[in-house]
Amino acid sequence: MRTLLLLFSFFSLLNAFSVEEKQMFKSGKKLYKQTCISCHGKDGQTNKNIQLIIKPRRLQETILTQEQSFKVIKEGARFWGAHSEFMPAFKPLFNDKQISSIAFYISKAFNPARDQRIQKLLQESKANTLSKKELLKIGAKIFKRNCSHCHGKTGNGKSIYIEKSKTNKLFIYPYNLTRTLLDKNQIFLYAKYGGYFWGADGTHMPSWKKKYNDEELKSVAEYIDKKINR
Repeated sequence: MRTLLLLFSFFSLLNAFSVEEKQMFKSGKKLYKQTCISCHGKDGQTNKNIQLIIKPRRLQETILTQEQSFKVIKEGARFWGAHSEFMPAFKPLFNDKQISSIAFYISKAFNPARDQRIQKLLQESKANTLSKKELLKIGAKIFKRNCSHCHGKTGNGKSIYIEKSKTNKLFIYPYNLTRTLLDKNQIFLYAKYGGYFWGADGTHMPSWKKKYNDEELKSVAEYIDKKINR
């Protein structure tokens, strides 16, 4: 059913494209097939047979905007806080126009309802009633209690769990939050629903919605946005 809805949305969008956008889509599709399909699969749902410790993201569920996808494709995931080089930088291979076309294709072909999905989840969340000062205070406390164990005390992605994970074969790769592309709404939604919900492999970034309410998770997002990712 979801596939049918995606196809309907895709063809509706395609018909609404300008001549320039249609050419951009065509170019992006061609480049995607040449380079990205081996990891992310033809439908953006990941090549399940690929032998990597961390599986590539499911692009139909990514939280990233088209602009953010462009930045990750250009500079690579490590530049934006990832702990590994599994998503390399493509700027040595493609120019900005080519990379833009890939990001455009991914956004329109695989995740056309991304903005609506984000807005719906934000509207369903509890409204914030706390002041900025209160948010930062609560956020700092929760970050120190939970998030710092993986992401490090300063949020730089360095913690004892990285080395420990290698011995127990969990291979945890927490992000360096001082370089994250995500805004505070995205950070809130990522923390609330967990990485798998947003296309990541496994449950290394769990959902925190059972332990913390929306206001508490928004306080963590506020703290990361204002005090860590500056």
